[in-house]
Amino acid sequence: MMLYQRCPDGTWETARTLPQPRLRQGVISYRGLRLELGRPRRRLEAPIGAVALWLGFGRRVRVTRSAGPSAWFDCCLAGLQTRASLGEHDGRLEGVEVMLAPWAAFALFGIPMHELSERAVDPHEVMGRRIDALVDALATAAGWATRFALLDAALERWTAEGPVVSAPVVRAWSKLARTGGALPIARLAADVGWGERQLENRFRDQIGLRPKAAARVVRLQRAMKLLDAGRPPAQVAGVCGFYDQAHFSGEFKAMTGRTPSEFTSERNGMDSMKAGRPMVDRLSGAVTSVLLSEAPGARIHECGFMSADSSKTGALLS
Repeated sequence: MMLYQRCPDGTWETARTLPQPRLRQGVISYRGLRLELGRPRRRLEAPIGAVALWLGFGRRVRVTRSAGPSAWFDCCLAGLQTRASLGEHDGRLEGVEVMLAPWAAFALFGIPMHELSERAVDPHEVMGRRIDALVDALATAAGWATRFALLDAALERWTAEGPVVSAPVVRAWSKLARTGGALPIARLAADVGWGERQLENRFRDQIGLRPKAAARVVRLQRAMKLLDAGRPPAQVAGVCGFYDQAHFSGEFKAMTGRTPSEFTSERNGMDSMKAGRPMVDRLSGAVTSVLLSEAPGARIHECGFMSADSSKTGALLS
């Protein structure tokens, strides 16, 4: 699916598709994006159950994690995270984003996934010159369909060259996702024929987070989707298996920096939800992001990134 529109802020173009059938078990989606907006964009990125690979064509983005300094990227690889991050750019952006099941990222990149958890890195650190060749080919390709075909070929080749993923890990991750993070870890381990310690070690290696932390992320995603659909927080807390609404609110704020009500209010007020503006969510059918208004004192630096006063940025992520 491709969308192209003009909006009050400029022009935008998005293209979304699935990978070729042989890749679909682990490669979730491709998203092409071109923005020519008249103002900077700042987004709160919630934890999601996917590893994200952004391949940019000449425009840079700044990523601020909940801990550590900000970093600027032409291309970016982000592992699973349990706390929200902040993504910023000057309103001009072009590239493609690949969303991967964590175990598929392990097969592609060939490194222990805990080395990427709670981090965003330059994919050159992991893939070396292979990423340069792919980005050059994508940037010069004629249209999104050709770009997506190039991604299919590269990812299939890299997966064939990478390490073998443990089948019980794939089954365990799938069960966790299907149950919305509600399946007890002891039951999850027993269902795949492992002890809890073995499951924990394999998850850390091939998923990036331990099972309990991964379950928190999956449960948060389910809760965010229900909130966004208009379900009240008390009902969401019960459906998603939290002890009570206070437990839900505390967990939600620890992972996103917002209470459920604050999150709902911000989502309802997003310009991107209005007709004629690009949508903010990075995964179809999921709730991944909140578009933020420009903070007081924000400015554009020479390098082309949105920068806000550090105390205000910290408040967004605390």
